[in-house]
Amino acid sequence: MSKFEQYLQSHPTDVVIVVDDLASTMAAAIVTKKQAITLAHIAAGTRSFDITMPKEINRLVIDGLSDILFTAGFSNNSIANKEGAELSKVYMVGNILIDNIRYNRERVEGMRLNDIDALAGLPLKEGSYIVFTLNRKALLADQENLEKMLRVLCETAGDLPIIAPLRDSAVQVIMALGLKKNISLHNLHIVKPLNYLQFAYLTSHAQGIVTDSGNVAEEATFNNIPCITLNSYTEHIETVKVGSNVLVGEDAELLRSAFTDMVSGTWKKCGIPDRWDGRSAERIVQILLEHR
Repeated sequence: MSKFEQYLQSHPTDVVIVVDDLASTMAAAIVTKKQAITLAHIAAGTRSFDITMPKEINRLVIDGLSDILFTAGFSNNSIANKEGAELSKVYMVGNILIDNIRYNRERVEGMRLNDIDALAGLPLKEGSYIVFTLNRKALLADQENLEKMLRVLCETAGDLPIIAPLRDSAVQVIMALGLKKNISLHNLHIVKPLNYLQFAYLTSHAQGIVTDSGNVAEEATFNNIPCITLNSYTEHIETVKVGSNVLVGEDAELLRSAFTDMVSGTWKKCGIPDRWDGRSAERIVQILLEHR
């Protein structure tokens, strides 16, 4: 914070743009306002409504300090307005995450499954596999429930391969649980985490995705890929109301029902939320120019 303060004092600045809800985002926001500089927040208005989450506190502080709020959807606009933000400072520009997909589309589409070394030797065919990611500490810690979920996935998938790019901590928990509880993981193929382009290709050509990541669910909605989220809330409810996302919380039976629909191809009809078109950055730049 001290270094950033020195930077702003020595570099004339019209506006500082901060993104998302990290502690570093909050720190930059605080320094900016202490220097009386206009602050703009991308991905404003996202809330879990769980004040025990550190990121939730970050969001409240950042949005409260911001002069311009750039939101991804109507629900985020509504939250910002309910918390007292003036309509004149809240702009729905769409999800900036989608800009990255659009920007990299040609690079991603130029790939093939056999170009990804981590997938070498796996029986994969485009549109005929499931992608599974798991990272939330709460899910990994509740081994009794995790056992139920793993059984549901592996049993319901049948012969459909499940590709799981996982970090070492998740791999250790899953493999130990499989041995201890005698879970058949024959169709669960654990691979090393992939780079952005590789993972983007893998998910955009899957039959479906099971994840605990909000960002993965947002990308799935844009790519029109069925997605099950292992959480009871999402910061972007548009992915559920309009998009391909379904929330099952941490309930193994809800997972079974949704996963059966995914595997059988009877998923709900879905679309793309308003302004999730990959042009959010253009709108942001235009709005900032108008505020000069």
